Amino acid sequence: MKKQYLLLLYLTFSIAFAQNRVSQINRIAESEMKAASQLMAFQVNPNTANYDVTYHKLEFTVNPSVYAITGKVTTTFTALSNMTTVTFDLTNQLNVSSVKQGTTNLTYVQNTNNELVITLPSTLTTGNSATVEINYSGAPASGEQAFTRTTHNGTPIIWTLSEPFGARDWWPCKQDLNDKIESIDIYITAPSQYVSVANGVEPAPPVVNGSNKTTHFHHGYPIPAYLVAIAVTNYQVYTQTAGTAPNTFPVINYIYPENYTNAVNDLAQTLPIMDLFENLFEIYPFHNEKYGHAQFGWGGGMEHTTVSFMTNFSRELIAHEMAHQWFGNKITCGTWKDIWLNEGFATYLAALVIENMDGLDSFIFEKADMINFITSQPNGNVYLTDAQATNVNRIFSSRLSYNKGAMVLEMLRFKLGDTAFFQGMRNYLADPNLAFKYAVTNDFKSHMEAVYGQSLTEFFNDWIYNQGYPTYTITAQNWGTGQAKFVINQTQSDPSVSFFEMPVPVRIYGFNGEQADLVLNNTVNGQTIITAVPFPIVNVEFDPERHIISANSTISLGTEVFDMENAIAVYPNPTNDVIHIQLPDNIGVTRISVYNSLGQKVLESHTTDFSVSTLSDGVHFIDIQTQEGTYHKKFIKK
Repeated sequence: MKKQYLLLLYLTFSIAFAQNRVSQINRIAESEMKAASQLMAFQVNPNTANYDVTYHKLEFTVNPSVYAITGKVTTTFTALSNMTTVTFDLTNQLNVSSVKQGTTNLTYVQNTNNELVITLPSTLTTGNSATVEINYSGAPASGEQAFTRTTHNGTPIIWTLSEPFGARDWWPCKQDLNDKIESIDIYITAPSQYVSVANGVEPAPPVVNGSNKTTHFHHGYPIPAYLVAIAVTNYQVYTQTAGTAPNTFPVINYIYPENYTNAVNDLAQTLPIMDLFENLFEIYPFHNEKYGHAQFGWGGGMEHTTVSFMTNFSRELIAHEMAHQWFGNKITCGTWKDIWLNEGFATYLAALVIENMDGLDSFIFEKADMINFITSQPNGNVYLTDAQATNVNRIFSSRLSYNKGAMVLEMLRFKLGDTAFFQGMRNYLADPNLAFKYAVTNDFKSHMEAVYGQSLTEFFNDWIYNQGYPTYTITAQNWGTGQAKFVINQTQSDPSVSFFEMPVPVRIYGFNGEQADLVLNNTVNGQTIITAVPFPIVNVEFDPERHIISANSTISLGTEVFDMENAIAVYPNPTNDVIHIQLPDNIGVTRISVYNSLGQKVLESHTTDFSVSTLSDGVHFIDIQTQEGTYHKKFIKK
């Protein structure tokens, strides 16, 4: 009766928790998907590949009451090959009025491909730099949602959201995912009653000139164009202090006045989340400047570097967008095929907040919910194909890029152990070839292999590059004193994976309420594993802490009586290469002899793993000599 009641309570709570969590993650994914949905037709522009942007001075004049922008963008760039023209991405909805190099006016053309092509006064040779100043104005393309004017509580607001290719809709830029700008200065001029927000910190107080006010922000870290952002409205500012001395930094929150009291209460969660991420990984990457949040009118959040734009201040949204400051902003996915390096990581870090702040039971509920969502369909790869990387719905798939990406990290953590896993994550973040630059999936794999000391190719092939998940059918038997036998069978939901190699967690229970957790290293289908147990088993449970993506898996306790002949297993059988002999842990081998069908000895070994690749095909017999006697098995060489 008590057990049934607890199960009912568990199911009721987990269903409510799961539904709430699914909707939260879906909203985050949906907001990022919508931000990109009108923009994915644009891919990296090959006409901008011949230079590297090193600096932008961005001077914007806006009024939240008017859907328009006036800008002056001064760009310093370095030639990667000889250049007579330089091309920037810029919507032809905006009108360029002049382009200068110093005091010299340059000729330019805005074409129908949303490009601004500038003719340089002379050839800029490889390795040399130049600076151009672009003056422009107009109303950005409506409906693209990269530049938005709306209202909150009757007050106008302008905000931007450029991921992945929307920056060109409001300023001339280079939208190549693999060219971070080394530093930026942003100057926002707006009516003086409003507060302006942008990346970085304010080196000096705003300057008031008549009815307008100019606010200067400096950001001294490399940043891609899609993470540059501004917002202007009647914000009320609330500042917190985060970090550990001497590396403290401000958390500056820009809040709608009508939400201020509730927001301040919710924002108390920011500091312990920041502490957790710094303790698990490393100091906040942009600690020399600030972190912060700014409310905006979208239905989720966006991880603009140093200032996440937020629809609200729920703990999950705070954790997800903050996590991106490490995974997405410090190290950015090198292609959209690697989007899980941004979104899967941020989703997993939000789950780590649940683990560390709410406890193991809540973390298990979280993972169970993710697994149920992932396995609601039989297929789906984490790393995208070329074709998938042009589909915004697939890039920002909540089921795959977010949830499956997060659970792959949980499985990797389980496989490696906490010490190696978190050290690998820290090494990845600290890699000078990746820090404040870009990474692809293989970069992350290399760091995890380095701490694991073994290849992870099979794991990444199964769980990242290919599709689906396993269903396990496991039987367990008490197998002599202090021993248990487990037989593991597996089916796969998608044919792209023939077998999922994975350590499989099981929990065993004893007569007197004892319990113990075992890990069965499942490497082949139909595998028999005989292992030591601390007590006779009366019940068994599969993956009680939800470490593995699987569906409809079962484990049962059999009643077979222990027999030494049956306790010794030979696998794989048939085989064309290696034979493994499984014995109880307390039995040692003295000699193994292999005979062909004519009774001729063809092989001898003193170890339980040996190659039979040189034997002829057909049936062979094995004599296994142990301290307990000699046992006979047969196998087929094919």
